[in-house]
Amino acid sequence: QVKLVESGGGLVQPGGSLRLACAGPGVAFRTLVMGWWRQAPGKPREFLAAMTSNGEEEIADSVKDRFVIIRDNPEMKLYLQMNALKPEDTAVYYCNAGTWSGVTTGTSPTLHWGQGTEVTVSL
Repeated sequence: QVKLVESGGGLVQPGGSLRLACAGPGVAFRTLVMGWWRQAPGKPREFLAAMTSNGEEEIADSVKDRFVIIRDNPEMKLYLQMNALKPEDTAVYYCNAGTWSGVTTGTSPTLHWGQGTEVTVSL
C-alpha cells in the first residue's frame, strides 16, 4: 500500500508563490513516477507535472512558465513550486504515483493518489 500525503497548501495573494510537498511512498519512491494534478471547483482533474526517478519530466503547457516540479530522491519527497499564482490556480492539488502512463493520464488502476491539499489564490 502506497500512502501519499500532500502539504503546503493555503491562502496566497495573486502573484505570490507556494511550494507544495508530497511524501509517503517509502522505498517505492525510488522507482515510481510521481506527479501533480489539480481539481478546481466544478472542473475535471487536470494534469500538471510528472517526473521519473532519473529526472525526466513533463509539465503541462498551461503552467510550465510558472510551475516547477522538484524531486528529492534522498528525502523521498516530491515538490511543486508554484510562482506568479493567479486566482484561476485555486484548486485542490493532488500528488500521484505509479507508472509514467498512469501518472500522466490519471487513469491506471494501479495509480496511487494523495488526499489533496487546498490552494486558494485570492486577495
